[in-house]
Amino acid sequence: MALTDEQLDRYARHIVLKEIGGPGQQKLLNAKVLVIGAGGLGSPCLMYLAAAGVGTLGVIDNDEVSLSNLQRQIIHGTEDVNRPKTDSAAAAIARLNPDVTVHQHTERLTAENARDIVSQYDIVADGCDNFETRFVVNDACYFAKVPLVSAAVGQFEGQIATFKAYENDADGKPMPNYRDFIGETPEPGSVPTCEEAGVMGALTGVMGSLQALEVIKEITGAGTSLAGKLLIYDALDTRFRTVKLKWDPANPLTGENPTIT
Repeated sequence: MALTDEQLDRYARHIVLKEIGGPGQQKLLNAKVLVIGAGGLGSPCLMYLAAAGVGTLGVIDNDEVSLSNLQRQIIHGTEDVNRPKTDSAAAAIARLNPDVTVHQHTERLTAENARDIVSQYDIVADGCDNFETRFVVNDACYFAKVPLVSAAVGQFEGQIATFKAYENDADGKPMPNYRDFIGETPEPGSVPTCEEAGVMGALTGVMGSLQALEVIKEITGAGTSLAGKLLIYDALDTRFRTVKLKWDPANPLTGENPTIT
């Protein structure tokens, strides 16, 4: 389907990019992206994906907006306090771009529903705030053969990686996944929460925007995929570094003797 005159105007800055162009914009309009969490990472990620013209956005979050969220969760406003985050996010996306269809999943992602929800989408952006959900998302994306762009933040540091563990590397080994990066769920209380440790609000904007960028690259095929690598951002030193992730033969999902099915 050809782009309308309004779409040609709206996405003009994408269309003139040779790496995107009209065909890339069509891919964006036809894409279905699930964003896990409408919080600090999900807010900028959702907004930039909506602005880019991703045709279908799913947002899953079972929480309501609180006043303390607004320091970093920019998709919500003061008037949205006590409103479900999925409702607030959907309203903001509708104001930004009427091309976008939003599917609200006002629930917690669990081992019971993850595979069904994830399989409805082409790619997943995970910005959740707990390790248990991150493992669930990782496994569901692996079985659905859906790329996963995962981001996380600490007080002044952010990390982002793309996982395609259903593909093999040049040596015929599985591409790394989240379980290769984080072997086991940390003990409860061993890692302080955002509420306990604090987080720089603008840092979540940086990492959520990078997450949206990597999703757009995966959809359009522009540039080099981040798959197999971890990008680390130190906000205090204003420094980026990239490290290579390795497949772990003991990984219970994709290792030599998998136990997760």
